Amino acid sequence: MGYTLCSWPTVLLINTSTCDLYEHEDTAKIVLPVFYSVILMLGVVGNGLALTVIFKNRKKINSTTLYSTNLVLSDLLFTTSLPTRIAYYALGFDWPFGETFCRLTALIFYINTYAGVNFMTCLSIDRFFAVVHPFRYQKLRRVQHAKGICIFVWFLVLSQTFPLLLQSMSNKEQERITCMEYPNFEKIPNLPLILLAACLIGYLIPLGIILFCYSQISYKLVQTAKANPLSEKSGINKKAINTIIFVIVVFIICFTPYHVAIIQHMIKKLYNQDKTPCNDQQVFQKSLHYTVFLMNFNCCLDPFIYFFACKGYKRRIMKILRRQVSVSVSSAVRSPHEESSRDVGETQMIVLSKSSNGKLLEK
Repeated sequence: MGYTLCSWPTVLLINTSTCDLYEHEDTAKIVLPVFYSVILMLGVVGNGLALTVIFKNRKKINSTTLYSTNLVLSDLLFTTSLPTRIAYYALGFDWPFGETFCRLTALIFYINTYAGVNFMTCLSIDRFFAVVHPFRYQKLRRVQHAKGICIFVWFLVLSQTFPLLLQSMSNKEQERITCMEYPNFEKIPNLPLILLAACLIGYLIPLGIILFCYSQISYKLVQTAKANPLSEKSGINKKAINTIIFVIVVFIICFTPYHVAIIQHMIKKLYNQDKTPCNDQQVFQKSLHYTVFLMNFNCCLDPFIYFFACKGYKRRIMKILRRQVSVSVSSAVRSPHEESSRDVGETQMIVLSKSSNGKLLEK
């Protein structure tokens, strides 16, 4: 399963019948639906707006735009799974939609996680080639090659996540049916080692690649600025540094808390082979519910990556915002003015009418 196991929100939870893993239910069924409703609204608006601009600029697509487009599509796909998750949390971790829907939402969830990590890594490598090796690896940045890389990434993502459809995702636990909590995976042999290896491949290595790209780009820009101070004003260099900085920020905010929770708990399991104390299980379960939310929050932040990476997108978004503000202001200003003008016009017509009638009567 690889990184898929690392992404599952609840693992290594033993003796769930004697240990209440949902003691934070009263808080969670209020807070989590609110959190995920915000993700749903911002995700649909932000990624929908990005996709609209992408469609209008489809003739000017390049490698950076292509990776960003796939990131946006992945996020829009993810938003389709949120309504059922919101209901699940609102009902107190009780899944009423059946096993099939549970498997589908799990599949969509992990597709988004995989695609987000992989395409952000692709974006960082693309910016690295654009700045550090602008001529040596031009072929890799051609649209046709970028399309091939995107196809390969989706193939990799689907091959890793499709087995989820063959797994039982829901589980009857006392008075509730949980979905994507997976206490049954504790029976997998050497699970701590598997999860640590999966986190290494799915999080630490991509983060290492992104940090390497950032350090090399920064070094290159510093050297270029020393040789030619005017190069600091280069739009390409600024776009590259903004893109990769924001990718790092998204990684740290969204993906780090979850993987730190997984890694520290798995290391603790390796050193303590005895039964995990109930309190540790509860803390782990609670931390995963909220760190998974942070990981899903990348759905709202990804459009900003497109904002920094693609100059045309930024210009169009600012144009749309200015147009909306202008329409709102003009409507607020013109409405009273138009009404007063209409009143003045009507008054003048009445005066002229009376004047005309008076003249006619005099005749």
